[in-house]
Amino acid sequence: MSSLADKPAKMSIDEYLLWAAEQPEMPRHELVDGIPVAMSPERARHAITKGEIFVALRSAVKKAGLDCTVFPDGMTVLIDSHTAYEPDVVVTCGQEIKGDDIVAPNPVIVVEVLSPSTGYVDLGTKLAGYFQIDSVRHYLILDPVKKVVTHHERGADGVITTHIVQDRNISLTPPGIDVELIEIFATATG
Repeated sequence: MSSLADKPAKMSIDEYLLWAAEQPEMPRHELVDGIPVAMSPERARHAITKGEIFVALRSAVKKAGLDCTVFPDGMTVLIDSHTAYEPDVVVTCGQEIKGDDIVAPNPVIVVEVLSPSTGYVDLGTKLAGYFQIDSVRHYLILDPVKKVVTHHERGADGVITTHIVQDRNISLTPPGIDVELIEIFATATG
């Protein structure tokens, strides 16, 4: 197993992916401007909300019969040559995925669940980063305490709009699915 001390000050995506493949599952890391950053342990409400949005998205994709795959956390989304994130949930469409793949190809929907330690990153740096990827059409930020979703959506014209959503469906087109918020926040703890 390689340690951070064995790596150059800044890693490229290729160096990071090789290094990350050698690491134990915990703690997980993201690559931020060439530096691996360990991810903090999760609180129960974060893990529950993440699980619920995964189930809701997977169910909606299956119901619609789409050629999309819904991944829970652990899949890497490449932002640029020195940055890679591991969103809480990612939906990819239109590309075959092999069992040993660690990078999510063609992400269409990216989801982050807010936590006290990283909320500012999810609301700023990651927002800008995810929309650098041409395939990303929706970035959902779930607040498990307020039980609200901030839905950033890139339209066909490339303009990104933001919707604050509570107690109703979120329409995600493309790929062409609807997700009910009541399902997502039903079991979230206070």
